[in-house]
Amino acid sequence: MESKSMENKSFWNSGHKPSLFGAFLYFDFSFMVWVLIGPLSVLIANDYDMTAAQKANLVALPILGGSILRIVFGFLTDYIGPKRTGQLGMILTLLPLLWGWKFIGSLGDLYIVALLLGVAGASFAAALPLASRWYPPEYQGLAMGIAGAGNSGTVFATLFANRLAVHFGSWEAVFGLAMIPIAIALIVFTIFAKEAPNRPAPKKLVHYLNILKQRDTWLFCIMYSITFGGFVGLSNYLTIFFNAQYGLSAVRAADFTTFCVIAGSLFRPVGGFLSDRLGGIKMLIVLFAGAGIMFAFVSTIPTLYAALALLFVGMMCLGMGNGSVFQLVPQRFRDEIGLITGIVGAAGGVGGYLLPNILGNLYQATGSYTTGFLTLSGITLLSVIMMFVIQGKWKKQWLANGGKASLQSDI
Repeated sequence: MESKSMENKSFWNSGHKPSLFGAFLYFDFSFMVWVLIGPLSVLIANDYDMTAAQKANLVALPILGGSILRIVFGFLTDYIGPKRTGQLGMILTLLPLLWGWKFIGSLGDLYIVALLLGVAGASFAAALPLASRWYPPEYQGLAMGIAGAGNSGTVFATLFANRLAVHFGSWEAVFGLAMIPIAIALIVFTIFAKEAPNRPAPKKLVHYLNILKQRDTWLFCIMYSITFGGFVGLSNYLTIFFNAQYGLSAVRAADFTTFCVIAGSLFRPVGGFLSDRLGGIKMLIVLFAGAGIMFAFVSTIPTLYAALALLFVGMMCLGMGNGSVFQLVPQRFRDEIGLITGIVGAAGGVGGYLLPNILGNLYQATGSYTTGFLTLSGITLLSVIMMFVIQGKWKKQWLANGGKASLQSDI
């Protein structure tokens, strides 16, 4: 009876709006901090002489830190709840920002700060479960899409980081300024966010191991390492790409990156919304194919504005793909959403760490970005084949276990 009345409710009446907003704000500002070094990398390179591979590694280190800590945050979300985990995450995020603002004295220090900024990236493992647990299965795509649209924080980083650095005469000052929105988000999150009443009991270690033994866990990890890993990896690296390939200034290169990032972040809820109606599996097939085709054209190194248009569409496909993956995840792992979010999110971070290193090292080895973007294209197109192979078994297995929503529309 309760389930039936829930289905009759509209999305906005079926959950808790303040918690959804709190999750979005926490994720948004944390994501901004997580990718801060990406747009600043061109200015940082003026102070520290780095090779193409070293630049790629620098912008990839926060992603690596985030991928590791997402597992930790997923564990904490399961045991102390997503709200307390989020509060702890924002407090810890202030520490590398303070270090980057006042105490960086060498490239080694910068590497450590970059790695510790992964705390902000781990916000994913707390923000999404906080939102997800408030909403029924038929609205998971939209709820996770709205909370996950916090990756739009990347836009703030790419649009304002270099401008603030130029205005204040120091890229270090940007780290200090970033402490302000994190403090604001902490206060708002503490006041408005609430734990969902249906919070599952903490799992024992054996449950964690059992999840890792399941094939579906690793399939979701592969998908998200491509969609989210591609999005965050390119968000951090495109400023370097536009600077090195087309000779744009730091500010202008970051502006071009912002345009691409907007596509990836703002279309994430659209991916979740369409997946609720058309099917997450169908959406991922189309989106993987779209991204692969776009990157193949980018590998030809077209004119600046042609590259911008292609990357815009490619990033849009990846952003929508993020929403599609997390429309499917809660249907398969509803009771383990905190843990599975951490694991899948970690895989996304690994993909985001590898992508800049692939582009940077292949550019250093060949003197061209052609091979790097062809590699990215090949990976996404192989994912289309993977989705065709697994979709039949998923449909039968999930529907037999009572799954509905998008899985039925996929048939």
